[in-house]
Amino acid sequence: MNVWTDPPTPRNVQISTIWRNTTPNTSSSLSTQKFGSSEMKEKAEIIFLPSPGIGHLTSSLEFSQVLINRYSHISITILCIKFPLTPFSDSYIRSILASQPQIKLIDLPQVEPPQFDIMKSPEYYIWAFMESLKPHVKATLQSILSSYSNSESNHVVGLVLDFFCLSMVEVGNDLGIPSYFFMTSNVGFSSLALSLLKRQIEDVFNHSDPEFLLPGFPDPVPPSVLPDPCFNKDGYFAYYKLAQRIRDTKGIIINSFSELEQNAIDALSDGQTPPIYAVGPLIDLKGPPNPNLDQAQHDKILKWLDVQPPSSVVFLCFGSMGSFGPSQTKEIALALQRSGVKFLWAMRSPPTTDYAHRTLPEGFLEWMEGRGMICCWAPQVEVLAHKAIGGFVSHCGWNSILESLWFGVPILTWPIYAEQQLNAFMMVRQFGLAVELRVDYRMGSDLVMAEEIEKGLKQLMDRDNIVHKKVKEVKEMARNAVLNGGSSFISIGKLIDGMIGSN
Repeated sequence: MNVWTDPPTPRNVQISTIWRNTTPNTSSSLSTQKFGSSEMKEKAEIIFLPSPGIGHLTSSLEFSQVLINRYSHISITILCIKFPLTPFSDSYIRSILASQPQIKLIDLPQVEPPQFDIMKSPEYYIWAFMESLKPHVKATLQSILSSYSNSESNHVVGLVLDFFCLSMVEVGNDLGIPSYFFMTSNVGFSSLALSLLKRQIEDVFNHSDPEFLLPGFPDPVPPSVLPDPCFNKDGYFAYYKLAQRIRDTKGIIINSFSELEQNAIDALSDGQTPPIYAVGPLIDLKGPPNPNLDQAQHDKILKWLDVQPPSSVVFLCFGSMGSFGPSQTKEIALALQRSGVKFLWAMRSPPTTDYAHRTLPEGFLEWMEGRGMICCWAPQVEVLAHKAIGGFVSHCGWNSILESLWFGVPILTWPIYAEQQLNAFMMVRQFGLAVELRVDYRMGSDLVMAEEIEKGLKQLMDRDNIVHKKVKEVKEMARNAVLNGGSSFISIGKLIDGMIGSN
């Protein structure tokens, strides 16, 4: 599960707009939406508590907008967490909500940060932070409930909790509010989290452990692709405590679609796990405000892509935390030179002359004229949507994977942190939707040499590679899933039916 990071790149069109435009036969009024055997005539409120990391907020806010665009009698309240390491999350939320009167924002009070070294285990730090926030969440929810005490026209039907907020299930139970788990990653990670409950809380994984089976995975999973917290006592403790709460929820909402992960959904439908609602892809195609936004650079990138042949450019982008040291940067540059592919490389660090001399092979910037472009920031979704892009070298964050599938762009896997190794393993070994560079690379690993990268780039850009065909097929599945009558469209209906019916 992603640890909170800086904002992703700005984008142009929101996925909620796509959902709205592709569901023309759906009434906007809940008075004509059937829920079980009765019509829903009263207003209903759903309260979201998302983690403040941008990667988590993106899909949570998109899901909120999908709901209000489809159901006019549902209102959303988002509880905003003030976290010191996510300074741009607040402005992002407010920019989204400015045009959404059905979504209300309530700021939670600031709390003292835990007396714990976040570098030792970010996951444990976040878990401890959430524990200290519990009384404030409870007081806020009590205030919301009391505002409805004399009214029968509106009621709270669900508390939707991010993975890192799952300890708030206890608060929901105390107040009689059903809790739902919103997984911003995939069903595969949910399977891993639930599998921890068959172990002991002190039973930390070891890199030398044998491969093991996970529900929904056709092949044994090597420990080398597990997230870092699985090998860290504090991180494992946090994961375990959060996983314990999953089965206390009324449902698991996942930013995925059943055509992609039906095997894992079936494997987890065991009578013990809450029902799974695959409601994705939920993709922010507009994006949050970005401090690195440079309109001139944005225009320059797109104009350069406009003059490139179709499917001729490989896009290299490793997320908001995906920067490499000088040695690895040189290996990437050498691989690009030797492979002969056109490229757009979002390096994060500014490609100044001084920086280039320290990190790139001599003469590289002069050599790449006409062949490629280096930038410190790129509008990822606009780039992936461009006809010139034929491949994506990615850190395999789940949002990036969904975006690549949405636009039918195959990935070369280079995971770095969080659950990205497991994502890469799934994409390569389970789905056959990516070309493998590494599935077990992580921050601080040995160098990936130019020869290996060059080989991966050539495989990625080979139009005869079966991965290209498979990705195009899944692109159609992803887009059909959100259409009226599609799998995710139906899944959302079942979720709301369950929420209303239980209240």
